[in-house]
Amino acid sequence: MTSTTAPEPPATGPAATDPAPGGRAAGVPTWLPLVAVATTLVFWASAFVAIRHLGEDFSAGPLSLGRLLVGAAVLGVVALSRGVPRPTRREWVSLVAIGVLWFGVYNVALNEGETRVDAGTAAMLIQLSPVLIAALAAVFLGERFTTYLALGLALAFAGVGLISISTDGAESRDVLGVALVLLAAAVYSISLILQKPLVARLQAVHVTWLACTIGAVVCLPFAPGLLDELGSAPASSVWWLVYLGIFPTAIAFTTYAFALQHMSASSLGVTTYLVPPLTILMGWLALGETPPTMAYAGGVLCLVGVAVARRKPRVRADAAAPA
Repeated sequence: MTSTTAPEPPATGPAATDPAPGGRAAGVPTWLPLVAVATTLVFWASAFVAIRHLGEDFSAGPLSLGRLLVGAAVLGVVALSRGVPRPTRREWVSLVAIGVLWFGVYNVALNEGETRVDAGTAAMLIQLSPVLIAALAAVFLGERFTTYLALGLALAFAGVGLISISTDGAESRDVLGVALVLLAAAVYSISLILQKPLVARLQAVHVTWLACTIGAVVCLPFAPGLLDELGSAPASSVWWLVYLGIFPTAIAFTTYAFALQHMSASSLGVTTYLVPPLTILMGWLALGETPPTMAYAGGVLCLVGVAVARRKPRVRADAAAPA
């Protein structure tokens, strides 16, 4: 899912930059990446609601495994019809890391977190990812740690504090749930840094399929629990699990990877700010629940922090002029 997304991964060389001016590869219609983004946003928003709903019938690990098995099976059919991927040894390292973190740890942490916080609050917390991406880039990739980034971090984490206060002691909401969703946001951020160079060379569907399959393998210890819970879950919940595997996983992760391949990362990152309001609306319509009032304020503060952190320092005209 989750997701699902999208922070601005730092460029790591020519392969990590946009494939063409404006971020669009030659020969790709301008509307196609936009359709891919819209598809991703709707399905990822629905995933938060579906996970919240399925929490009554499936525990976090078995739900993750079931979703990933369905997703990997569907993706495998599509991916292998386009040829057999041949990642390099270095790319395999990144794929394994993405599979373990994004498809394994992310799903389990988010699923467990959503048993404790509502879908809208979880979606707002995941939007901390752009700030975390920028911080990781400054620490590990030598990118500049700007004043805007420092201020954005402070604002975003102040927002997290408000959300934590609003959830502490409320029914089905607690600080542990907030921490688990933040863990999901952190591993998502790391995975996005790793994914951008991969989709510059490999097909998006191949990257998604391989990572999803690795995530499913990581979650195999939950197989006995999945079998038990499938036997006792109502048919409607089983179909919702299949929905999670096909639409927010197989389709949405592929359309996201396609968009990342053909759009600038910064443009793509802005669009994911639409996920929380979509999730809140879907959660209200499908589950009859909304985040606590203070959580809205915290969510807005988080998004303001993200926007501030993404600002670029102004370059003085005299400093920019050639000597």
